[in-house]
Amino acid sequence: MSVAIIVIFLVLMFLGVPIAVSLGAASVIVMIFASDLPLNMAAQSMFTAMNSFIMVAVPLFILCGSLMDEGGIADRIYDLAEALVGWIYGGLGHVSVVVNMLFAGMSGSSVAAIASIGKMSINALEKKGYPKDYATAINLSGSMLASVIPPSILMINAAATANVSIGQALLAGLIPGIIIGIIFMIYNYIYCKRHKIGDRTPFVAKKLGKAFVRAIPALLTPVILLGGVYTGFYTPTEGAAIAVVYTTLVSIYVFKAITWKDIPRIVIKNARSTGTILFVAIAAKPASLLFEIDGLPSRVAEMIAGISDNRIVILMVLYIFLIFVGMFMDATAAIFILVPILCPAVQAVGVSPLFFVVFLVITLSFGLITPPVGVCLYAAENVTGLPLEKIIKASVPWIALIAVSLVLFIIFPQIIEGPVAAIYGT
Repeated sequence: MSVAIIVIFLVLMFLGVPIAVSLGAASVIVMIFASDLPLNMAAQSMFTAMNSFIMVAVPLFILCGSLMDEGGIADRIYDLAEALVGWIYGGLGHVSVVVNMLFAGMSGSSVAAIASIGKMSINALEKKGYPKDYATAINLSGSMLASVIPPSILMINAAATANVSIGQALLAGLIPGIIIGIIFMIYNYIYCKRHKIGDRTPFVAKKLGKAFVRAIPALLTPVILLGGVYTGFYTPTEGAAIAVVYTTLVSIYVFKAITWKDIPRIVIKNARSTGTILFVAIAAKPASLLFEIDGLPSRVAEMIAGISDNRIVILMVLYIFLIFVGMFMDATAAIFILVPILCPAVQAVGVSPLFFVVFLVITLSFGLITPPVGVCLYAAENVTGLPLEKIIKASVPWIALIAVSLVLFIIFPQIIEGPVAAIYGT
């Protein structure tokens, strides 16, 4: 059954059928023709997938990100980042990285990051003499951090699917995201020094203080959103709801970038995005049920255990596999399909579910910025007008930096698991 589902799914997807429809149809076809299971099990499993308080967090996080995007946040965050790191050699390059990290802590969406912050940063870099392809590459790569640094929509989906605490998974992604950002800044410094590009803005404490005060309403969003989750004061879903209310009020009454009349439009736009993600989640549930009945997770576990008993070797094999998957499949769909199969398998060789969730999300995030299905890559092309091949070529060093960073996390899993153990005592 498992092989049949995978083959039918790939054939339908190759023919251009939407991912969610391909996955759901594959499961139903197999249930009808290759099993004795009643068809109503598909409907029951789909209902179970959506009858989840945790999954309510997904549309709320997406809505919060859109409100931040349209609510006048970008300018204030950019000014703060420039005052903070603009004085370092290659200043605006560092600003691009930092502003992407800050926006990641608010939006949770890589596409939103490249479409809003990215567009602003690329224009500013080009005006200061940075090559346009370099400016595009640093912002494209920086946008990926929104899938790692909390609140990450992909991390929520992966944690919920793996039955891992969403609060712990979000926290576990924070340090890796910051480390990748620092590595980006080091490379930017070296590149700008070598090519003698990039100006610096003088460090002025008064300017930093003023930019910080202007940005306080924006900076409070991740504090409200994540602070209560990490302290256990409220759940991620409740935190997302509170953040939506807060960002709505700040965007309307403080920044005055939108009005109440804009709210229905923003909600409708996000309903479409949410519908796409949750449709995939619904369609994946029958497939996961059939995989479990067919014993696929245990077979994969046996196969992985047969490769090696070395945790690092197994993770490196999965690393290559997941990068390939991420390049050709939507990350959300890959999460819902692969987590039920791979999570039990890696647990059998001593990899914690928490580490696996973060590892999976970072690896699949490569697909956001690489062809052929990289949504952020195509967003960058639309924003800049540059040929796709030029953006890809300029992005190669940054992709290599991310790849090296992930190898570092594999060798030293404490980077991911340590903060969670320290705070939660696990």
